[in-house]
Amino acid sequence: MTDKHSDFTETTLDSKAVYRGGFFEVLRDEVRLPDGKTATREYIRHPGAVMIVPLLDEHTVILVRQFRYPLGRHFIEVPAGKMEPGEAPLATAKRELIEECGYEAATWQHLTTLHPCIGYSDERIELYVARDLRHVGSGLDDGEFLEVLSMPVDRALEWVRQGKITEVKAIIGLMWLERMLKEGKR
Repeated sequence: MTDKHSDFTETTLDSKAVYRGGFFEVLRDEVRLPDGKTATREYIRHPGAVMIVPLLDEHTVILVRQFRYPLGRHFIEVPAGKMEPGEAPLATAKRELIEECGYEAATWQHLTTLHPCIGYSDERIELYVARDLRHVGSGLDDGEFLEVLSMPVDRALEWVRQGKITEVKAIIGLMWLERMLKEGKR
């Protein structure tokens, strides 16, 4: 709820792309602040992504382990991937689950939309739970290397508490899963 005194909207005066890559672009905008002054905003424009919490059964989740170059180490994550231009989020989720893990799911449930980096990116991530899985074989993208892990949900949650799983999408996905299972929701 906003009123005249709590509207902090900034108005774009000028926008310039300072970097365009294959995955995202970086922009530098000049904006007018609510008090009339101007400021610079730098941010990343991201195509959007999906993340999937795939359940083999009510007690077993599929995770992936992959090397992440910016931090120079392997991470345990949920399957995820970026949306292609014009691709619907559910279509991306279905594609990524097959590509990364080799599974198709008969049942899909959208849980929520996340905005993980609101201070410097417009990225959004759509979170899905996939059930009733059938193994069909994976097809990783060229240059993509990962290990597929099936793990008891309880162990994955313990790894979150122990700091073995630190990747934010995995933590959020597993916490949502824990809540759903405790509430007995399918």
